[in-house]
Amino acid sequence: MWDYSEKVREHFFNPRNAGLLDGANGIGDVGSIKCGDALRLMLKVDPDSEKIVDASFQTFGCGSAIASSSALTEIVKGMTLDEALKVSNQDIADYLDGLPPEKMHCSVMGREALQAAVANYRGEAWKDDHEEGALICKCFAIDAVLIEEVVRANSLTTVEQVAHFTKAGGGCASCHEGIEEILARVSKEACTAPTAATKPLPPATPAAAPKLTNFQRIRKIEETVEAIRPMLQRDHGDIEIVEIDGKNIYVNLKGACVGCMMEAATLNGIQTKLVEALGEFVRLLPAAMLGKAH
Repeated sequence: MWDYSEKVREHFFNPRNAGLLDGANGIGDVGSIKCGDALRLMLKVDPDSEKIVDASFQTFGCGSAIASSSALTEIVKGMTLDEALKVSNQDIADYLDGLPPEKMHCSVMGREALQAAVANYRGEAWKDDHEEGALICKCFAIDAVLIEEVVRANSLTTVEQVAHFTKAGGGCASCHEGIEEILARVSKEACTAPTAATKPLPPATPAAAPKLTNFQRIRKIEETVEAIRPMLQRDHGDIEIVEIDGKNIYVNLKGACVGCMMEAATLNGIQTKLVEALGEFVRLLPAAMLGKAH
């Protein structure tokens, strides 16, 4: 499972500034409940100084999304709008003493919500409808513009890192070629830039692991899940594999895991472990979705 900092846990169990904000005059909505993460950031801005006097949020997502949203509201309170716009997704992660790589997309969502809220206050257009760039990842509705921006801002070099920061590529894997093209283009530009000689080159993408046979793949899935079960059982939960259908792995959660507020986070964590073990992107899905996922 993921190694969360004490500060992430604190902001998850005791989120700051959660709920509606009376008198909010800057509101930013990003994400989609359908895709698993959504955030509304509300700002109360003093019109004379453009200083953020209060901030609050409503979010739908995992513990890291809640913690990142909580942290963001604490960071920007007291800042002017121009100062707030300089807050990066890494600033949010640093405030929380770090986020697991697989959860960096939560900090990216916070940064986008901040940009949207400031634009809303100023009466400017801020679009998250992918009209600016080609839609690369259809599973999570992520376009080329966002992927390229996040790759540049965070010096990403692999498809897996892009999935961690944006979710793009974490579903059916049909967009991996498009993501690799963006990575190659950004890397080439960095290597040919005038200042490239003074900067270290990005690390090379690791060589792909040898392809597993179907039997080896099934065994690896079973071994990975079996290694995780004791952690769930300590909290009176459990998990069982129901079916393996290509890149979709269907499971049943049991005991205390059923209906737990961290159920989605638990599935995401196990899915990440499976991706690492198999060297390929797979989806971990509830058995109730058997026959429904594409």
